[in-house]
Formats: sequence, C-alpha cells, structure tokens
Amino acid sequence: MHIGIAGNIGTGKTTLTKMLCEHYGWTPRYESVTHNPYLEDYYGDIPRWSFALETYFLKQRFKDVLEIANSSEVIVQDRTIFEGVYIFTTNNMEMGNLSERDFGTYMDLFNLMMSLVKAPDLMIYLRSSLPRLVAQIQKRGRDYEQGMSLDYLKRLNDKYDDFIYNKYKGKVLTIETEGMDFQHVPEDFAKITNMIDAELFGIFSDNNKLL
Repeated sequence: MHIGIAGNIGTGKTTLTKMLCEHYGWTPRYESVTHNPYLEDYYGDIPRWSFALETYFLKQRFKDVLEIANSSEVIVQDRTIFEGVYIFTTNNMEMGNLSERDFGTYMDLFNLMMSLVKAPDLMIYLRSSLPRLVAQIQKRGRDYEQGMSLDYLKRLNDKYDDFIYNKYKGKVLTIETEGMDFQHVPEDFAKITNMIDAELFGIFSDNNKLL
C-alpha cells in the first residue's frame, strides 16, 4: 500500500510521516537527497538550466515510485512525484524560468511515466493557512527557508489547492491543520489516525464526530 503526504512547505509532512509510521508500523519514504548535478548551473543561469534540473528531479522521483510499487510493505511517502510536477515545476514555468515548449515536453514525459504506475492508495493533504505556514517556517528556523516571500508561499498554497481539488484523480483525505498540533497534542494526532482508519479500513469511532 502506498500513502502519500502532500502539503506546502511548513505543513508538517515529514513529522506526520514519521509519526504515522511509528503508530502503524509502516515504512517511511522521505524525499531523495541525491545531489542534482544541474543545481550549480541552475543558480548561475536559471532559464537556461531549468528544464535539465526539473527533468533530473522527475527521473529521481519516478525511480522512487517504481521502488514503492515493487514493495510489499505499506509505504508512507513524504511528498510525491505529483507535487514536483504540478506545484514546483509548474510554478517555475509560470515564473518564466521554463519555456512552454520545454514544459510541454516535460509533461509528456511525466504522463508517460504515470501510465506505467498507479497513484497512491491514499493521498493525505495537509492544508494550512498562510499565517500558519509562516509561523511554522519561522519556528523551525531553517536558514534557507527564511528568505521565502509571502507571495511565493501563497502561490504554492494556491497551486496545492488547484492540484488536489481540480487535477488529482486519486483518493484524498484533506486535513485542515489550523488549530491543530498533532506533534504535541495526542488528541489531535488521534483525530488524524481516526480519519485514516475510516478511509482505509472503514473503522469509525466517536472521535470522528470531532472532525
């Protein structure tokens, strides 16, 4: 079984992935940290190297999808191939860093890849407001994230909503994270596991009335 965790930067994807795997005994799959050989060239000339950079990332993510498909374990994946395509590469194109011609070729390649594998059995979408995202990013204090503009985060948030509600065809469980602290409040985490149990196993409890 393949479960994807989707959500903007700062929504808690990695934390939830870890907690779900500890709770259910599932196997986590985090985003590959393999160095992209185009990265240095990309930051030197973004329009020139965007297609090569994004295609390399796509190749790496497709490799992950194939490995998950061939696994007999229940895999929880922190960010899926779809987000790299519909959120980040699409945003790169709209910012003028990737030509429409190159983006068309990229999408043809992606669609061909997806004809060979299936979507996750369940996509869990962590949905957050812009103020909450900013607060979470500031709280965790990663230097490379502190310079992100509000406009950039809003663009990503809008793209996530458009992807989940208008483009993605698989099963989705949306979790509104506003007012939640599933990392530190056991009741909040229990709400999430109740929702997952209901989606995957048809198990309901009284706590579902709170969702």
